Amino acid sequence: GPRCGLGELSLPENEPGSSIMPGKVNPTQCEALTMVCAQVMGNHMAVTIAGSNGHFELNVFKPVMIYNLLQSIRLLADGMNSFRENCLDGIVANVERIEKLRDESLMLVTALNPHIGYDNAAKIAKKAHKEGSSLKEAGIALGLLTEEQFAEWVRPEKMIGPRD
Repeated sequence: GPRCGLGELSLPENEPGSSIMPGKVNPTQCEALTMVCAQVMGNHMAVTIAGSNGHFELNVFKPVMIYNLLQSIRLLADGMNSFRENCLDGIVANVERIEKLRDESLMLVTALNPHIGYDNAAKIAKKAHKEGSSLKEAGIALGLLTEEQFAEWVRPEKMIGPRD
């Protein structure tokens, strides 16, 4: 439903929700694209089997190979266009939720390694996990860092992308 799962992205509401779960947005375009992929994989298998049955320079299976290849190309083209128009263009990022999940991630503790060492960083992560607290709260409670040090050392935006 709308309040469960990761909640990082909101899909466009293309059609009425579920009859058994009012308010739910069904991921119909995602499901449709998955079905397209299943059909293309089936076509690929048909082409593979047909190709393996060709003998010498004459393969009587060329028609089924060509048919399945062209069908796959058309399905993928139409499927991607529909997905872009009816889903991708309307996806909205829930920035507040993304930032909350980022800031609560215990993996941010790796930024502390160069400053307090692996063992102390591990103590902070274990305490935060066990108590359901933040890394900052755990680090301060353990006396391993100050609030100012945490703010200076743990900078998620500097942990992603290429380094200078």
